[in-house]
Amino acid sequence: MPKVALYNVSGKQVGEVELSEVVFGIEPHIHVLHEAVLMQQASERQGTHKAKGRSEVRGGGRKPWKQKGTGRARQGSIRSPQWKGGGIVFGPTPRSYAYKLPKKVRRLAIKSALSSKVLDNEIIVLDQLEMAAAKTKEFAAILNNLKVERKALVVAADYNENVALSTRNIPGVKFVAADGINVRDVMLYDKLIITKDAVQKVEEVLAQ
Repeated sequence: MPKVALYNVSGKQVGEVELSEVVFGIEPHIHVLHEAVLMQQASERQGTHKAKGRSEVRGGGRKPWKQKGTGRARQGSIRSPQWKGGGIVFGPTPRSYAYKLPKKVRRLAIKSALSSKVLDNEIIVLDQLEMAAAKTKEFAAILNNLKVERKALVVAADYNENVALSTRNIPGVKFVAADGINVRDVMLYDKLIITKDAVQKVEEVLAQ
């Protein structure tokens, strides 16, 4: 089992914690990670694009000229696709881009993301993370104690409003509860700061 240092909010090591081999100790699957990120990005697309077809554009109710005798090509409507201002053929219509990967693939993806953080020594486990009030300055001091200078994803076992409010004004820092952890966030942020309770909660779900 992989072992990592256990820190407190003062940045001092207070022990070690063993991580689950099947969650934090697998060989990262690069292709599955890529597929999981694509799925998340596709699900966030609005899909509100729209182009009008020939039945939706204005005008064109009358035949522009008679069928025969003019020497010109026959036309039925000035809103046919070949006319300026005409309808669009096979244009985009509103739709959802969302799709889902199989459950086993999604689990493998998040395990791969977490394991990559352990391999790259980019995971920091805290013994606890509690804040009596929402203070951005206090949380910035915690990051300084932990020597975190780049983007960081902060994960706690449960949603903590004080922590959430304290982190949202710090550039490059995001807070999520353990049940909201996802592949893209883990890969996007340079450091993963996770509490010991959150580690246990993630392992309970993913080790099944």
